[in-house]
Parts: sequence; C-alpha cells; structure tokens
Amino acid sequence: MRHDGRTALVTGGARGIGLEIGRQLADRGLRVLVAARRPEAAEEACRAIGPAAVPLALDVTSARSVTEAVREARELTGGIDVLVNNAGVSLDGDLRPPYVDEDVLHATLDTNFTGAWRVAQAVVPGMVEAGYGRVVNVTSSYGSLTLMDSGRRPAYRISKTALNALTRMLAAELYGTGVLVNAADPGWTRSGMGGSSAPRGPREGADTPVWLATLPEGDETTGGLFADRRPLAW
Repeated sequence: MRHDGRTALVTGGARGIGLEIGRQLADRGLRVLVAARRPEAAEEACRAIGPAAVPLALDVTSARSVTEAVREARELTGGIDVLVNNAGVSLDGDLRPPYVDEDVLHATLDTNFTGAWRVAQAVVPGMVEAGYGRVVNVTSSYGSLTLMDSGRRPAYRISKTALNALTRMLAAELYGTGVLVNAADPGWTRSGMGGSSAPRGPREGADTPVWLATLPEGDETTGGLFADRRPLAW
C-alpha cells in the first residue's frame, strides 16, 4: 500500500481500539508503527492491518524502552508525524476512593499518564523541528473535572484527569509550531478494557482519535477534548 509520507506511532496498537486506529490510519495512507510491549503481538497486528504497518516493541512504562523504540522508529521511517497515546490500563475495577492500593495507583499512573508523557517527550521535539505534528491522547470522560464525582475506578479516573492536563499544557506550549495536541474520548467500546457488553465497536471508538490524528495542514484545532468529533467539557 502506498502512503503519503506521513508516519504515525500508535501505542497500545496491538488490539482493541489501538488496532483499529492503526487500521484506519493505514487506510488513509499513513505508514503506521504499531507499538506494543510484546513484539509478537505487534507483528500479529501488522499482519491484520497490512503492508503499511510496521511492528515496534515499546513499553511505555520504561524510559529506556521508549528511547530505544523512538530511535528505531526514526531509523526506519525518518521521523514520526503523528503520535496516538493509546496505551492504557484499568486496574482498580470496583474499588472506590480512598480505598485503592498504592501499587495499583502507581501502576495506573505510570502507564496512562507518565507513559504518555515519556513518549511525547521523545517524539514531540522532532515534530517541532519539522513544523508539523499531531498528538492525540486517548482519554475518557471519566477524567473530566466537570463531571467528576465519587465512583468506581478512582485510579483510572485520576490518571485520565492528569492526561487531560498534559494535553492542555502541551497544546499551549506548542501553539503556533504546527503541532496540534488534542484528547479523544472513544466512548465505552468493546475491547479488552471495555468488555464485551460495551455498546460501541472498535470502529466507532477509533473514529474521533483518527479524525484528530489526520487534521489537515492549516487546521488550528488544538488543546481540546472531543467525543464523537464534538467538544467535551474538561
């Protein structure tokens, strides 16, 4: 498959929403780096996506892994134009605040928030240098301060609140550089995390992240939180 010269890196790209994001980006002509902790999982996903997909071993919880993976990605493609921070975990289930084990809290933040920060820190400088970039942080309305109340999955929710804050800070810092930074809520989607009873399929869940990842040159949409391509309150 031919590609338009743009390269996208999708973390957590081996299954669920991440796999579908990669598939849709490839369908739009991008080369897709499918990043996953297990190389064999990334390779299997690439076979499902097609020849535009390239497997990449990347563990967002390891600074060394991120550095090495981004270096390999640049050697393979010349640069990364689009970053979709999709890797995420939900470990606290039905627990409610303040009753969450600290190990669960730390592990959740390390993947969902710090992991996204690590990858952005490694990728964004190259985007700024090139004068073009799209960063999409896959988040959840569970992290919205406007909608925040008590409830289950407190560690997961806090991690997405922090990811939303990072989105806004990055967007403001990079304003005018050609790098657009936005957050996408895919909705409750059937996946390893969302479960089989979710009302949406991966195709619907991937739509808004893919839309933000492919905003055309000259677009100034940045610093926003979107669901179904419509703005949501932070």
